[in-house]
Amino acid sequence: MKEHKIIDIHTHIFPEKIAEKAVESIGKYYNIPMYGAGTAADLLQSGKKIHVSKYVIHSTATKVEQVRSINDFIAGVAAGYSSIVGFGTLHPGLENVGLEVDRIISLGLKGIKLHPEFQEFNIDDEDMLPVYKAAEGKLPILMHMGDEVKTSSSPERLVKILGMFPDLTVIAAHFGGYQMWDQSMEHLVGKNVYFDTSSTLFRLDRRKAVEIIRKHGVNKILFGTDYPMWDHAGELERFNRLELTEEERELILWKNADRLLNIGL
Repeated sequence: MKEHKIIDIHTHIFPEKIAEKAVESIGKYYNIPMYGAGTAADLLQSGKKIHVSKYVIHSTATKVEQVRSINDFIAGVAAGYSSIVGFGTLHPGLENVGLEVDRIISLGLKGIKLHPEFQEFNIDDEDMLPVYKAAEGKLPILMHMGDEVKTSSSPERLVKILGMFPDLTVIAAHFGGYQMWDQSMEHLVGKNVYFDTSSTLFRLDRRKAVEIIRKHGVNKILFGTDYPMWDHAGELERFNRLELTEEERELILWKNADRLLNIGL
């Protein structure tokens, strides 16, 4: 099998002093073992095993007062590593959200990460509309999608927002909805939205994964690992088991993300 360049669209890191606690908390929420330490150094060590070219890093503000400091932290890490690209975060309770979007852009960050469950909002809440309006036409939003016990991040909620904000670029993580892949097929496949592959391939039937990819459009699929939830070698191995053409693999592994974020690989 041909070796391709790789852009990992979906990774998480934290300041070293809180990384261990943050990773432990995520593992407890999802009740799964975690594979990484959640630091920039460990991320690079994990990705080095599969020769990742670029990592897109995220961290989510669970409180309004965390937004600026997290965006500053992500920007600082991205500035320190040529292989790292940063996404900022926002929060539904943030005042003057447009100003923070402009500041995120000025920091050199390439998008916004939102997590409905951790940030305690529904995707289609009225309080979220100013966030989408501020980002529309300016920055893509990578949205955590799907939950085993909640509907906060359901495909049904996201499709409403896509209709309201036609110029909003959204990356719907986990093939459009972790554990909600049938709903993703019904509501999101074929729509103007990107999917990433993270936290999906360990559970989703390989044939169904390929079906979703091709029905949705291979040009709208992005490779992601969800590090530190998973390690890079394991996620690439799962991806390579999919019966895709080499051209499809190349698009998913790096070309689509390169075009979307204007990375310039």
